[in-house]
Amino acid sequence: MKNRLKSNLPAKLARGRERFEKWRRAHKPRASFPEHLWSAATNLALKYGISRTARILRLDYQGLKKRIEAADSGDLSQAAVRPKFVELPLSGTDFTAECTIECEDAKGARIRIHLKGPQLPDLAALGRALWSHGR
Repeated sequence: MKNRLKSNLPAKLARGRERFEKWRRAHKPRASFPEHLWSAATNLALKYGISRTARILRLDYQGLKKRIEAADSGDLSQAAVRPKFVELPLSGTDFTAECTIECEDAKGARIRIHLKGPQLPDLAALGRALWSHGR
């Protein structure tokens, strides 16, 4: 009977089961599934039914049902929608920093520095060096 069930299992549902089992083997029992697996489970449940998907993926029926209902209503909890980190590479871009520094001491001496370039120097050290030079 087990072989008959495996042979009638749709390929997408079988791949989903393999993904969940692989994750279970690599993590501690009772650890929370990552959002990408829950998303895959809800998509499978919409296509093949909640009960069948929950049974094959070994998921809690009520938990899967609640996720589908939340997705349908557009009311996803903060736990279900996690921000993703996106790194924006600066290499190969035309990034130029620019700043103007104006300083005045107690005697009224002023200095104005305009810097522009891909890297700015240590501005505090630059200011100290300029003010202390020749005094």
